[in-house]
Amino acid sequence: MKKSNVKRWMPLYLMMAPGLIYLFINNYMPMAGLVVAFKNYNVVDGIFNSPWAGLSNFTYLFNDAWTITRNTILYNLAFIIINLVLGVTFAIFICEIRNKRCKTIYQSAILLPFLMSIVIVSYITFAFFSGENGMMNKSILPLLGKEAVSWYTEPKYWPLILVIVNTWKGVGYGCLIYISSISGIDPSFYEAAELDGSTKWQQIRYITIPCIMPSIITLTLMNIGRIFYSDFGLFYQVTQNSGQLYEVTNVIDTYVYRALLQSGNIGMASAAGFYQSVVGFICVLAANTVVKKMSPENALF
Repeated sequence: MKKSNVKRWMPLYLMMAPGLIYLFINNYMPMAGLVVAFKNYNVVDGIFNSPWAGLSNFTYLFNDAWTITRNTILYNLAFIIINLVLGVTFAIFICEIRNKRCKTIYQSAILLPFLMSIVIVSYITFAFFSGENGMMNKSILPLLGKEAVSWYTEPKYWPLILVIVNTWKGVGYGCLIYISSISGIDPSFYEAAELDGSTKWQQIRYITIPCIMPSIITLTLMNIGRIFYSDFGLFYQVTQNSGQLYEVTNVIDTYVYRALLQSGNIGMASAAGFYQSVVGFICVLAANTVVKKMSPENALF
């Protein structure tokens, strides 16, 4: 029986093999390099023969710990909440469109920014906020009777700008997943609800949202796991690496990058990655525990 089962599933095993090999090489083999975070790494001695440094590689993270941790967490919380709400909203609206051609156009339009390079996004942002020729200073602000603003030297505007740019670029990914989940809901649920006289809002609240809740929880937990990671291009490229904006745009990834450029210390960069991974893992466990207590069937594990 075992031999017959092996023959039966062999095609699936062969199809899985390239992905599993890739996953092992790129995600599991490099885990041996975690020791670099605790060593004074140098190329001559290599990873395992370099002298131990204890926790000294982690200390520089706490020089500006409050600022970079605050920025990283608050931005990611805003991104998670806004992209979740807008992603579900747009998915529901698009699924209500009956014309297939229009539906395809809207799906493509909302996904297009997600497929753009962050470099292109940074140039689009610069076209809006350039101090000399930007659309805001040349067209929009004069119409409102406002004076021109030096956007790339004014930190107070950038929390909102970065949230808008991230939402415009990233909301399409989650939206398409929610569209797929909504499309898989049995239409008989809605037909029965209409016969009972329920409104469209009631159908969304009691049928659509509960049915796509597993997808919502899965994506949210994945995003929570990366709450200590940031979109490097968003905070570095889009802001043009402006030093005047560091107060509100400096996150863990950009801080580590700049520190690595100045010191060239690979051990410190590895310590930052180790720190982010451990905290992200703890956040996923905590979030999954909360979900498990509230709704055990929707927990990941």
